[in-house]
Amino acid sequence: MIDRPQFSEIDSWGATHVGKVRKENQDHFFLGPLVRGIKVERSSFVPEGEDHLHEERLASLAVVADGVGGVSGGEEAARRAVEDLVASLARFFFEADYRESEDPEVFTRLLHEAALDVHESLLERAEQEGGGRRFATTLTLFLGLWPHAYILQVGDSRCYVYRDGELSQLTEDQTMAQELVDAGVLTRTDAERTRWAHILSSALGGEQAAPVVTRIVREWGTVFLFCSDGLTKHVSDARIKERLASMASAKQLVEQLIQDALDGGGTDNITLIVGRSLPKTGSQANIGDE
Repeated sequence: MIDRPQFSEIDSWGATHVGKVRKENQDHFFLGPLVRGIKVERSSFVPEGEDHLHEERLASLAVVADGVGGVSGGEEAARRAVEDLVASLARFFFEADYRESEDPEVFTRLLHEAALDVHESLLERAEQEGGGRRFATTLTLFLGLWPHAYILQVGDSRCYVYRDGELSQLTEDQTMAQELVDAGVLTRTDAERTRWAHILSSALGGEQAAPVVTRIVREWGTVFLFCSDGLTKHVSDARIKERLASMASAKQLVEQLIQDALDGGGTDNITLIVGRSLPKTGSQANIGDE
């Protein structure tokens, strides 16, 4: 069995910015590992301040959620969606990880069910509140296992992958414009200019939620980028690719792209997560990344 990348082999960073126009940041994000280890309460030999022993990184988790703009309750919807999905993963991860070799669809099924549970919870929240108040959000989640990953998508937040000098969008925007592209009514270029480009056809807590879970396999050095549409409204794929080509660190890249979005107008909240694996000298080149 090939070892999974550990803490020193992961370069990742996340940040969010309210932008230059909005008064409230309705975006939320989460970035962190799922680990196995021993929690220390008190010990005669563990240095003060260290709270875990023998920690092993089992998987990487990244989530970006964008509360639906202009809808009261968007910030709460994004926060609750991230919190609830992280909590769900914590509950089912270890059993699912154990079962995956015999049941390859277990993570796909559980992530899909967890997203629909969040959707129902947000609808119930809106019903309890009354007064026509809605709680809706987009969400893109990345669960990096070994040597593959799962991507959960609802709405138009995005996941990109950068590999061998090429940038690809792994998720498909769940918007009215994208549906027109799929139907052959609009070209992708025309769709970006239409007023339907940011009208969601699917959102957690919205009129409809259609979670899509994709399973992918990766290699060392692959860069994953997750963002809300506050980035892509103002920063082109060509510019993102250019920044990735000269990437020095995940933190630097995140800061540069957020600044690019601000320089381009910053009309929306901007949230961005970047992660990649950097093998130690002598690591096997065919190991997947997290």
